[in-house]
Amino acid sequence: MAPFGFHLLLPPWLLLLLSPQPLLPFLGTHHFSAPNTTFNHLALAPGQGTLYVGAVNRLFQLSPELQLEVTAVTGPIVDSPDCVPFRDPAECPQAQLTDNANQLLLVSGRAQELVACGQVRQGVCEKRRLGDVATVLYQAEDPGDGQFVAANTPGVATVGLVVPLPDQDLLLVARGLAGKLSAGVPPLSVRQLTGPQPFSSEGLGRLVVGDFSDYNNSYVAAFANAHFAYFVFRRRGARAQAEYRSYVARVCLGDTNLYSYVEVPLVCQGQGLIQAAFLAPGTLLGAFAAGLSGARTALCAFPLAELDGSMEQARRLCYTAGGRGPIGTEEATVEYGVTSRCVTLPLDSPESYPCGDEHTPSPIAGRQPLEARPLLQLRQPVSAVAALQADGHTIAFLGDIQGQLHKVFVNDSRGQVYHSQQVGPPGMAISPDLLVDSSGSHLYVLTAQQVARVPVAACPQFLDCPSCLQARDPLCGWCILQGRCTRKGQCERVTQAHQWLWSYEEGSRCLRIQSLRPAQQPRQEQGQVILSVPWLPTLAEDEYFHCAFGDYDSLAHVQGPHVACITPPQDQVPHNPPGTDHVTLPLALMFEDVAVATTNFSFYDCTTVQALEVAAPCQACVGSPWRCHWCPQSGRCVHGEHCPEGERTVYSSQEEDIRVRGPETCPQVEALAGPHLVPVGWDIHLALHVRNLQYFQGLPASYNCWLELPGELQRLPASLQETAGDRDKDEGAGLIHCQAQKFHPSTSQWELPVPIYVTRGETQRLDNARTLHVTLYDCAVGHPDCSHCQAANGSLGCLWCGDSQPGCRYGPLCPPASVQLLCPTPSIKAIEPLTGPPEGGLALTILGSNLGRTFADVQDAVSVAGVPCSPDPARYRTSARIVCVTSPAPNGTTGPVQVAIRSRPPGISAQHFTYQDPVLLSLSPRWGPQAGGTQLTIHGQHLHTGGNISAFVGGQACPILKPMCPEAIVCRTMPQALPGEATVLVVFGHAERKLLTSSFRYTANPRLLAAEPSVSFRGGGRLIRVKGTDLDAVWQPLLSVWLEDEALRDPEVKALGDLDHSRSCGALTTDPQACVQLAGGLVQCSTVCSVNSSRLLLCRSPAVPDRAHIKRVFFALDNVHVDFASASGGQDFQYQPNPRLTPLSREGPSRPYRLKPGHVLHVEGEGLNLGISKEEVRVHIGDGACLVKTLTLTHLYCEPPPHAPQAANGSSALPQFMMGNVRLALGPVQYEEEPVLPAFPVEAQVGLGMGAAVLIAAVLLLTLMYRHKSKQALRDYQKVLIQLENLETGVGDQCRKEFTDLMTEMTDLSSDLEASGIPFLDYRTYAERTFFPGHGGCPLQPKLEGPGEEGRRATVRQGLTQLSNLLNSKLFLLTLIHTLEEQPSFSQRDRCHVASLLSLALHSKLEYLTDIMKTLLSDLAAHYVRKNPKLMLRRTETMVEKLLTNWLSICLYTFLREVAGEPLYMLFRAIQYQVDKGPVDAVTGKAKRTLNDSHLLREDVEFRPLTLMVLVGPAAGGATSGGELQRVPARVLDTDTITQVKEKVLDQVYKGTPFSQRPSVYALDLEWRSGLAGHLTLSDEDLTSVTQNHWKRLNTLQHYKVPDGATVGLIPQLHNGATVSQSLAQSCTSGENIPMLEDGEEGGVHLWHLVKATEEPEGVKARRGSLRERERARAKAIPEIYLTRLLSMKGTLQKFVDDTFQAILSVNRPVPLAIKYLFDFLDELAEKHGIEDPETLHIWKTNSLLLRFWVNTLKNPQLIFDVHVSDNVDAILAVIAQTFIDACTISEHKVGRDSPVNKLLYAREIPRYKQMVEKYYADIHRSSPASYQEMNSALAELSGNYTSAPHCLEALQELYNHIHRYYDQIISALEEDPMGQKMQLACRLQHVAALVENKVTDL
Repeated sequence: MAPFGFHLLLPPWLLLLLSPQPLLPFLGTHHFSAPNTTFNHLALAPGQGTLYVGAVNRLFQLSPELQLEVTAVTGPIVDSPDCVPFRDPAECPQAQLTDNANQLLLVSGRAQELVACGQVRQGVCEKRRLGDVATVLYQAEDPGDGQFVAANTPGVATVGLVVPLPDQDLLLVARGLAGKLSAGVPPLSVRQLTGPQPFSSEGLGRLVVGDFSDYNNSYVAAFANAHFAYFVFRRRGARAQAEYRSYVARVCLGDTNLYSYVEVPLVCQGQGLIQAAFLAPGTLLGAFAAGLSGARTALCAFPLAELDGSMEQARRLCYTAGGRGPIGTEEATVEYGVTSRCVTLPLDSPESYPCGDEHTPSPIAGRQPLEARPLLQLRQPVSAVAALQADGHTIAFLGDIQGQLHKVFVNDSRGQVYHSQQVGPPGMAISPDLLVDSSGSHLYVLTAQQVARVPVAACPQFLDCPSCLQARDPLCGWCILQGRCTRKGQCERVTQAHQWLWSYEEGSRCLRIQSLRPAQQPRQEQGQVILSVPWLPTLAEDEYFHCAFGDYDSLAHVQGPHVACITPPQDQVPHNPPGTDHVTLPLALMFEDVAVATTNFSFYDCTTVQALEVAAPCQACVGSPWRCHWCPQSGRCVHGEHCPEGERTVYSSQEEDIRVRGPETCPQVEALAGPHLVPVGWDIHLALHVRNLQYFQGLPASYNCWLELPGELQRLPASLQETAGDRDKDEGAGLIHCQAQKFHPSTSQWELPVPIYVTRGETQRLDNARTLHVTLYDCAVGHPDCSHCQAANGSLGCLWCGDSQPGCRYGPLCPPASVQLLCPTPSIKAIEPLTGPPEGGLALTILGSNLGRTFADVQDAVSVAGVPCSPDPARYRTSARIVCVTSPAPNGTTGPVQVAIRSRPPGISAQHFTYQDPVLLSLSPRWGPQAGGTQLTIHGQHLHTGGNISAFVGGQACPILKPMCPEAIVCRTMPQALPGEATVLVVFGHAERKLLTSSFRYTANPRLLAAEPSVSFRGGGRLIRVKGTDLDAVWQPLLSVWLEDEALRDPEVKALGDLDHSRSCGALTTDPQACVQLAGGLVQCSTVCSVNSSRLLLCRSPAVPDRAHIKRVFFALDNVHVDFASASGGQDFQYQPNPRLTPLSREGPSRPYRLKPGHVLHVEGEGLNLGISKEEVRVHIGDGACLVKTLTLTHLYCEPPPHAPQAANGSSALPQFMMGNVRLALGPVQYEEEPVLPAFPVEAQVGLGMGAAVLIAAVLLLTLMYRHKSKQALRDYQKVLIQLENLETGVGDQCRKEFTDLMTEMTDLSSDLEASGIPFLDYRTYAERTFFPGHGGCPLQPKLEGPGEEGRRATVRQGLTQLSNLLNSKLFLLTLIHTLEEQPSFSQRDRCHVASLLSLALHSKLEYLTDIMKTLLSDLAAHYVRKNPKLMLRRTETMVEKLLTNWLSICLYTFLREVAGEPLYMLFRAIQYQVDKGPVDAVTGKAKRTLNDSHLLREDVEFRPLTLMVLVGPAAGGATSGGELQRVPARVLDTDTITQVKEKVLDQVYKGTPFSQRPSVYALDLEWRSGLAGHLTLSDEDLTSVTQNHWKRLNTLQHYKVPDGATVGLIPQLHNGATVSQSLAQSCTSGENIPMLEDGEEGGVHLWHLVKATEEPEGVKARRGSLRERERARAKAIPEIYLTRLLSMKGTLQKFVDDTFQAILSVNRPVPLAIKYLFDFLDELAEKHGIEDPETLHIWKTNSLLLRFWVNTLKNPQLIFDVHVSDNVDAILAVIAQTFIDACTISEHKVGRDSPVNKLLYAREIPRYKQMVEKYYADIHRSSPASYQEMNSALAELSGNYTSAPHCLEALQELYNHIHRYYDQIISALEEDPMGQKMQLACRLQHVAALVENKVTDL
């Protein structure tokens, strides 16, 4: 059968319209999307399966499973479609930042290149590496017109093909008309892919068009087969007014001049233009617009043979017949307005020139269209078509503009949609790039927002045969013996009959068991079951079917369609489920473990049937669906043919061949023979009808009646009276007479139904034909008085008995003399209500006893206060209640209620009823929203009148809230349709009262316009400001929260209901409860808002419990409920966990915190700013306030009162932190006061004075001699003291201020990082920098090939590959390492280098590398244990130590990025920020702000901070997103050199950009712009530089007198801009490309900035001069004063140092698996070598991890981040790293006067850090051990992170160079090893040498 028969004409009814198919997603669908990115094109690399997505401004490289591999940025760029590509923006004034949409995306398999063409730069293309699209292989710097490829407008399509020719690849491109510059670009062209000018069409063919706009080709698709390329498009004729038609064009693949171009029209009968197309094998599929507006689609198929035949016919006519057909009409012509015409060449010309030539006409257009009938029609427009031939069937895939994918089975000449699914977002069209992978198993679907991978056939998702066949998927069928839905080729026996069921094959239906004989079986028997299974597959001779009854298997015997199986024995059948008489097991016909056909089979138990139905065991037995019979004599239910031992049998209703059978034949009790009413306490005789007792004839037996009384079973002996009747109908009929009996049930009830049944003997029960019971009744129950008794049913015989115990009794039980026929006087107990309106009409309720037997007794018997009252018959209750309606009476009338029945004395009430007149006086409030819900209070007098009171406002009911009060009624208004005045009305019974003095006004409903903030702590209490209109109309505005939590549903949460539970007449208004229970298990918590004005509400957030789940947050404005999100513009209200603060004192919360006056109070905690701002936080110390200065997530800084405040309320000065409702106390605060010296005793003063006098007399002469010198020294000393005191105070103040500023800066930095992210290095760069420190950017440079070596490249590569394989031998690798380390000339640098080379070469086998490392570590431990084990791993002396460093670097990279990287980066930025805030000497490198005393600038340099406005924009060299200039503020110092200013400006302008992507500071000049024309270029040295005594000072902003707020710009340097940019563009740099300032120049001139390098502060002599000079001289005399700057810097950075150490040494997160694995291994080594000293193990762990990895990381952040580390930052990090080293040592940290300043700085913190290290080690030791399997799994995942094959080869080449140096020694070592000889390792190494360096060996 041909796959397509499209030429057949179909009747209209065969056109299938796509009905609403179920949009079912297939399992196994993968997706890829990128936020804020629009996808354009999709390409697939053949063979590899890699996908490439062209998008706006991006290219993505995806794995076959749509995992992102590489991203490349392609835009936006400054461009204009009206300009040719330019370099200088001045060449195109209208250029602006333009998005770059991808227009063409093609794969060149031969060159392993990706061709990507965008819309910018006139559609030029670039080539990228197929394995890494971020690598650009070619990009035209200055493209010419011939290189404009794609359309430069996104809406104009461009299609293309890469054509592989024997010698080269060519590019065929077709594009539509776009932009004014594209008129000269041909619609179809052939372009080069290689050569000096790729993408150029120079010298190649192009489709020449007279005027492109006349034709306006719009291309749909391009395809190629083995011989031709086809282009499908739409165009109009030569005249602009001609209509558009669909065409397909063809050219030969090898035709580089397009001589073979020929096109013919395509017509899909009755349809519009082609919208999408696909070239399937042998057929061109096209989707054509259909319907009046093109809203439908028709699918047509054009056989390729007919298409080629039509084109050949057009070519033949144009070559040989001038384009004329047999009848002379024009059937072919030359199109597109060219001069060529159809000619008359020899008849064999088409065969001689199959692809045309220079002399043949071109381009040819056939006039005769190729027509086809539609295969099917769809209801949606189609945007994409693809097809697949599989399993002999053709499947088409159609993607529509709504994002749906339709799968079509093309069968003969029609198509059928069998599945539709939503792939893209609804409303998002599927792109024409609909691709099938190379295996034909998956389809890649592209939309503007995502790429989806959809299975072509999802057969495995259909789990059973019916669903498999019902899916109607032509690629799926049910493989019977495999029990799976599979593709045809996956079914092993598909060639055999009845093995694979296909839904489209006639007669295909799932195997089923049609019948069972028998259908069920008693569980006590084991027998044979016959299954009828048609179309059962045939098995081989040694294969068998078997039957599975649940878990029991038995062999099946097959005879045709019948299968015989043996049922399981009784002990193999499961027990019946409780309450059932059978168990049903699944019965499956199995082949091996596959169920071929299944049904259910039941095993029944007749004895259980009897036990389940006690009341009618016989009927249940014979009436069941099983073959159970009843044996009446023995009372058993049995299976089988009949009862045993000749006993008469009641047969089952299933026995169709027996006439007398079924439940009707059972011995049974039919009914009671007398009345079923039985009075309590009176002898009664019961009789019952029975039948079918003939089964007991001739058998003596006694009978008993049984009554099931409450709590007891009562037996009555009975006798049988046989009755005669019709033998057929009433055989065995009779009466059972029960013995007379008095009944006294234990419970007294008016009527008590009592079941009754009969037994034969004591136990054998006769069936009850139906439910039988007698009713016991007790006259005394329910008849408490005479009237009730006499009103009872007369047939019961109840009488009122008036003896000593009056009561209602059964007549015979009451003596005749005690019977009372007349009842006593009525008794009135209560009346309700007690008041009523004068108008009457009030329903009055009278409660009592003996209030009449019938309503007639009381109809005219009632009066109220002497006024008749009319009883209501509907509400009358016999003897107990009368409800009557009062008559009118004067106001104030009062009196009792009387009831007089007939002529007897009346009953009179003790309560009096009063007529009173209610009066309405006023109401409040006077207005409320029309939505209702306002609590309205109506004031008046006598308002509690009557019992039926209702209120109305404007015709709407106003529900009254209880309790009712005499002076006020409270009700809640209902919604009103329109605003306006409404009358208030209160109805008392039938009396109405209106409030005439005032009315209630309905106002417009309140509207909420804004609400903020939208977050709060769970403790609540945060002030929410709500803006809106008409807010003052609300009675009680609430902010409410609905909570859902099981823990909240307890008695503590009391239901609120209405307000009547908490309101009394004394207090009419109440506040709602904080939390109330709602229906559905919800809890509502609310707070009352205060109305600030008609436009502003102030609300406090409600408090919610920690465990509660928030369901809804809303404002309740009376009846107007507004969700918070609606009020806040879509922002949901969020609850954050309550903040947690740590106690101020480290000694505990009860210990006082000592606060020095003037110091900032620093509090640590968690989640401090999640639900509050710093302005809202209130901190009180006693009665004083602590002003909050900074609030971050984990820190709070507040400025306390300068002096100790008074304790509030008599308590101590306890800081109270108030965050909304959250109040936290952190312990007392104690202010430290300056010590006051005690008074000097008087006696001591006298003695001191006398001694002083003697002393003065003795040394008077000396005093006179040294007087002058002493005074001078004293003055200097006092000044020093004052200086020190001022300095100490200043350091404290400065530290606090600096830290506050730093925290503000870090908060800004955190927000910047959220947008740009931390600039982590990619893994490859990180690994290179870590493995090869100090080697610059490219440690592994490829070896330059010499002349003639290019031919050996493949041989060398082969040798290096063999070396890589040789490294996989553990023996070889260990021998190599040991041999190299034994060589005296193999230096320590060589060891590290080789270890890193091995790390790189074995990176893809980390498990193996880890094993090698462990082996070497074991050897190292054994070596050091013999010497001194504490020295192990102390230095990097062997290769294993460097291997360990590299291994840790690999394993901890993820931990660095996810955990430790952020605090480390924040520390680095904090240091950088602090250093930049103070002056830094550009020549000496010393800084005012540092931690390193050797880098401390001790001079007192005056400086002033400035803020410069930096111009950033296209012309200013900055990075900006728009075309306009922007002003970016930059903070600098006036003492900064120009280079320092440029560095700070670049930091501000490029603050979100990694350092490697920024321009060099030496490639830009700083230009000061003042006014319109004032531009001054600033530099460090120029003609204005000041030179004195051979000292030249560098220029600063102070030198140029640049003012604060000045405008500057960065401009490229003219003399070296190009070279610098080129050097930056290179991927490899040798070290840091940064010039350093030298302190000397030619001619003996020295440079200086802030201080001169040769000047030493100590050598300055005091010179006479100004006072300021003398003060500076004294400052230099005591330089240690400036060391306090180190303390200030240390205090400022302390938090960031702590955060970094905490991240490294914390086990709150899971410890990296590698660390645990390493520490466990070290523990094993210690145990193996008997090392029990904990100090040794501590040293090993410290040396291996903390000192080897973390110290290196702390000192070198450039190993992790893309940053520049200045000398000053590096010096500070060195001090912090040294502190970390000190914390890791076990020895006690002792400091003294001679200790270095760096150690003194952190002397107090180091003990705390030591505790952190010890706890870190202890916690890791206690954690669960890391298994070998877990570690190997993690290592296998890490192995793929560094997959650069070229670098691997370069590493192997470098490694071989080291092997070459010691080649003979290595060969000898390998040959000496016996195992090495056996493995021929030396021989294999010689092979490697022969290949790599052409070494002649002994081989």
